[in-house]
Amino acid sequence: MSSLVDLADLIRRHATADGPNETAIPRIGLFRASRADEPVCMIYEPSVCIVAQGRKRSMVADREFRYDQSNYLVIKADVPIISHHVDATPGRPFLCMRMKLDSAAIAALMLERGMKPTGSDEPGSALVISSVTRDLIDASIRMLRLLETPGDIPTLAPLIEREILYRLLQGDQTSKLGQIAFAGSKLRQVTRAIAWIRQNFREPFSVEATAAQANMSASQLHLHFKAVTTLSPLQYQKQLRLQEARRLMLTQNLDAAATAYAVGYESPSQFSREYRRLFGVPPAADGRRLRSSLPPLEDAET
Repeated sequence: MSSLVDLADLIRRHATADGPNETAIPRIGLFRASRADEPVCMIYEPSVCIVAQGRKRSMVADREFRYDQSNYLVIKADVPIISHHVDATPGRPFLCMRMKLDSAAIAALMLERGMKPTGSDEPGSALVISSVTRDLIDASIRMLRLLETPGDIPTLAPLIEREILYRLLQGDQTSKLGQIAFAGSKLRQVTRAIAWIRQNFREPFSVEATAAQANMSASQLHLHFKAVTTLSPLQYQKQLRLQEARRLMLTQNLDAAATAYAVGYESPSQFSREYRRLFGVPPAADGRRLRSSLPPLEDAET
């Protein structure tokens, strides 16, 4: 698909550094990676990821998703994903455009077009792969070209975002996007529980309070939450605590015990066990390794 070359060129020009690159267009971000890397665990918001160059491998528990120029990834809910780039070099970096999904915009478009979610309301996995189309790539190119005419962004970006959503709905994602859009869907109920846990992850876990946020029974919450995230609500909270712990050790130079208390653990030894289980090394050793990988301060400022 020759238009992928144009999309890759636009991402290369506007993603000037490895890692995530924010843009002036609402909900649009770019990602560049110049080397294959180790698997990293991160929390992703609902979004669509369109690859212009390279390949990426993502894991949710024991389920694997590979995507490249031939297919795109839809993320339906905020879930912890372990991912890494498997095809990236300085001469041919991994290049990707990511658009956060606006549930209100999806709902408005579906209602206007008389489209209804099809199939079961069972939420299923938070990650879905679909085949890319030329129309989707062409719309993505026009979106990124707005970065070269910033004055056009407020007027034209919402129109092109709407077109991208329309192209997604024309594929096999109608039922999945409908679950994101409509408030009564089980996915939206699980999403409310996820938001509650993210806001309160430092507090002792309460299944009753979490289930109430989702308007589900505790057993329903456990069933549907695990279908979306592959984790129980309590396991999800632990993932959030450990991710925040890693960030604190890197950015605030906290020791393991102080970090444990900062993210809500009452027992530093339990924190160390769970941290090692997720990241493969004890927290103190991982903190030293992460800090040693940072550039010297004088280099970072230049």
